[in-house]
Amino acid sequence: MRLLLVRHGQTPSNVARRLDTAVPGDDLTDEGHVQARALVSALAPLTLDALYVSALVRTHQTAAPLAADRGLTPVIRPGLREIQAGDDEMTPDPARWEAYLGIIYRWLDGDLEARVPGGETGAEVLARYDAVVAEVAAAHPDSTAVLVSHGAVIRAWTGLRATNIDRGFVADSRLGNTAVVVLERSPQDGWRVVTWADTEPPGI
Repeated sequence: MRLLLVRHGQTPSNVARRLDTAVPGDDLTDEGHVQARALVSALAPLTLDALYVSALVRTHQTAAPLAADRGLTPVIRPGLREIQAGDDEMTPDPARWEAYLGIIYRWLDGDLEARVPGGETGAEVLARYDAVVAEVAAAHPDSTAVLVSHGAVIRAWTGLRATNIDRGFVADSRLGNTAVVVLERSPQDGWRVVTWADTEPPGI
């Protein structure tokens, strides 16, 4: 199957660089709504069979134009939520941002028991995201599904589950608002990244 992991559109917390990870989270900015509408055109060449969102309002708003255009009903799955910031929720402190990302990079280095202070371990994040992906893959084995999710968790899950990218690639590759990571799965190779924000990965 083909899986499209889409980061939500811009929010006020994105602009202010706040670690906004709790439910329900920010609405989209005006620019975020523009980005959500542009996603319809960006994905126009593709046949889409299913659309999933997290429990945070920004993913619902990002998915809404695409859902209306394709006649799809977004399915809410809380497991697609962002990696919880815990004790640093809503902080704009750059040092805390770096610490948050540092924990994620530890997961990519194999330390899945490292925990965001007051938040989640890598093992916990993987378990909830894996469960949603497994559900989607079972329901749409020969189809294309869109999962509107969040930047850090998309980077972490893809880095840990795709066979053709590594920690260095994830660390160097940001995801802008409404950027899309396209993955394909085969029984032989598992998940592979086809494109990351419209760029082919170098391969491992």
